[in-house]
Amino acid sequence: MNWFEAIILGLAQGLTEFLPISSSGHLEIAKSLFGIDTESGLYFTVTVHGATVLSTIVVFRKEIMELLKGSMEFRLNNEINYILKIIVSMIPVGLAGLLFKKRIEGLFSGNITFVGFMLLITAFLLLMGHIAKKNNRNIGYFDAFIIGIAQALAVIPGISRSGATIATGLMLGNKKEELARFSFLMVLVPIIGANIIEVLSGDAPTGDSGLTILLTGFVTAFISGYIACKWMITLVKKSKLFWFALYCLVIGLICILA
Repeated sequence: MNWFEAIILGLAQGLTEFLPISSSGHLEIAKSLFGIDTESGLYFTVTVHGATVLSTIVVFRKEIMELLKGSMEFRLNNEINYILKIIVSMIPVGLAGLLFKKRIEGLFSGNITFVGFMLLITAFLLLMGHIAKKNNRNIGYFDAFIIGIAQALAVIPGISRSGATIATGLMLGNKKEELARFSFLMVLVPIIGANIIEVLSGDAPTGDSGLTILLTGFVTAFISGYIACKWMITLVKKSKLFWFALYCLVIGLICILA
């Protein structure tokens, strides 16, 4: 991988992590087009995911500080209650990572046809979220767990994490304004954990996929991710999911037919 490819992949990750079109699916497509080997590509994927986590922290820094401040009161207040819901939402993806880590990694093999079918699933979920009845209900613990299951399914390349979680929340009747924040905050710990595990594994690639390449992808993903995150919050509030469903449908069919 060279620096130009790192920029393109960083942009793909940053823009598609928050937009409901599957960052992992687009990274697989980009890696296939550039002919990047799976092992170094996987480590690069983890690195740029870390960049988008940082952009999420920057965008939601005020909310995160409020949660941390409230947690210091050591009583069951609104902040502790919200944190507990986030913890509940992380249970499914945590179990998926522990039980199926090798199988999940095996899905990142450049199988574009498979990614195409998963993009069709994303399109279906987004369409269901778009037409779902809006009940404006607050996210409860049961809702958090079901949304967490959607997040666990989104470890599959081609299934959008933000799309699956937000669409699931809309189908449950949750508030649009609350869903965007919850969807982006619930992923922080799982991705940070994945980054730590990958770093500790000692399998960092060398040569063309060295530190400079990773840093280039990281910076690109952070900047584009920050812009996309701010944009997605506005789009969710305006219920603009239909066009993303259509986009995933078209790209999915292209991947399958090509």
